Amino acid sequence: MTISAASVVGHTTASSPRPHILYTVEVKTTDGKTSTISKRYSEFVALHDTLNDPGSLPPKRVLATIFVPSAWLDDALITERKAGLSAYLTGLLELPQFRAHKSLVEFLTPSKPSPNSSRDFSPEDAIPSTLSRKAALEVQKGISAEATPIAAAYYPDWASDSNPPGSLDFSKFDILLFAFATPNSSSGISWDSGATSTLKTLVSAAHNSGHATKIVLSIGGWGGSYYFSQAMSTSANRTTFVNACVSAVNTYNLDGIDIDWACCSPSLAEYPNESGAGNPFSSSDAANLLSFFKSLRTALGSSKIISAAVTQLPWTGSNGNPLTDVSAYASVMTYANIMNYDVWGASSTPGPNAPLGNLCGNSSLPQYSAQAALAQWTAAGFPASKLVLGLPLYGYVSQSTKTTLEDIARPPVGFDVKAYKEQVLGLPDRGLACPLPRVKEDAQGEEEGGEPNALHGKHERSKGKKKDVSAEASGDLSSYFGQQIPFNQIVALGALQKTSSGTYVQANGYTEGWDNCSDTPFLYNTSRKTVVTYDDTYSLGDKALFAKQNGMAGCFTWSLDQDDGYTLQNVIRSNLGL
Repeated sequence: MTISAASVVGHTTASSPRPHILYTVEVKTTDGKTSTISKRYSEFVALHDTLNDPGSLPPKRVLATIFVPSAWLDDALITERKAGLSAYLTGLLELPQFRAHKSLVEFLTPSKPSPNSSRDFSPEDAIPSTLSRKAALEVQKGISAEATPIAAAYYPDWASDSNPPGSLDFSKFDILLFAFATPNSSSGISWDSGATSTLKTLVSAAHNSGHATKIVLSIGGWGGSYYFSQAMSTSANRTTFVNACVSAVNTYNLDGIDIDWACCSPSLAEYPNESGAGNPFSSSDAANLLSFFKSLRTALGSSKIISAAVTQLPWTGSNGNPLTDVSAYASVMTYANIMNYDVWGASSTPGPNAPLGNLCGNSSLPQYSAQAALAQWTAAGFPASKLVLGLPLYGYVSQSTKTTLEDIARPPVGFDVKAYKEQVLGLPDRGLACPLPRVKEDAQGEEEGGEPNALHGKHERSKGKKKDVSAEASGDLSSYFGQQIPFNQIVALGALQKTSSGTYVQANGYTEGWDNCSDTPFLYNTSRKTVVTYDDTYSLGDKALFAKQNGMAGCFTWSLDQDDGYTLQNVIRSNLGL
């Protein structure tokens, strides 16, 4: 009988030759029978090597979680692996060329163990807290290349003036996502004027740079997603759209496709099956998106990148709630790019644009942070090793007299933020070389606030023209009230000043504050009634380190044209260990 489904439903431990983990795989066949088998992680690796399939396994993690004997580490690793291995098997069985493959059938047949499964002990099979540090260090050399994270960035087509492709330092970027092409009413792809010319130049420059930078086409964006639901709605439309994507990849010698479906409301951004921005939507959007990804993977093959820009919560299902199982998506996708920004926008009661976490436990939006996003996506079966953390190179300018950030600005009495960051997030507290700026209490009257402006990640299609910078760079940011502001404009307009050490300090009457509870810098000037929430070398470094220490795929930025040269990108790369 044909195997119809296989998933990891549990695990056990064995003691010989050393304590190790056996994953319990439930196998169902088309005649309705169910059986179980036990497999070690290393046996999945052997199968993957034999099949040379397009799927991916949860990462080798002997040291990726900073090797420490502890029960919570065991649980976290095992949980991640069970979800990832289930997704891997599901993906194989959905591909006709592998479903009946002899090696897979033998792997999933109780009476026939995999021919490549050696019973020699592999440190990757060990229960982490039973593996000596010496043994872990011996394995590290073999897994270091696989564990290397990526540093990516979006390159908007309007950046061709400020950051022409020929002048880019491609050593700073493993992947550049060219934004945007858009789906059209015929389920094809449309381009901005001059975009294809810029793309050709970018691809040529990248591929000739000697740095192996990959160029991926991003389709959609906040103002370019009107026809996504239609393009996904039927098998015929999906085929047309897939063909258009493949044609673009072949025509422009691209390394993959990124889907930036911004069909949403400001409170729940970037999902299929969400209203907002005037875009049509359907309760079938998420299911149709999965069908599209499967078809696109088959058409592109295993070597091309398939990614999607997502928010902190998984896609919205037909019931209106976030999906609880996205393992099937993960099995055919290379990355999910988490847009951890636009959590709070400009407001008379400003909040952090891109919280690292709900570090004090008192956020009014606890689901929207880097920490929450990682937990929510991995719980739904998307491996951490395929999640890329998005970092904003911009902030928001609010017309406000506030001197603290709202809702999550003050830890409860007695709360030890330093201990929390070190023990739970695995992040060091700032040393004496980088002291935390002190935040002053506001003695003046404050404007009445409104509800937080929760946008949760959107890639706006804007030509991004910078405001005029006065010769004095006096710190007047009033022309940006209520808007996003690129980091380099905060500097150019004089609110921040770069130091000889490569960090930034307050200037022109601004006071620099730091919100411990979200790990966010901000500037305020009560006389100007101006508050700027943004990310700097410290906060971006913390987020990059968080991604690395939690086994994420790496980080990307929106967008490279907003950096002050490569200062922020350099800090991100450094904290990713690149």
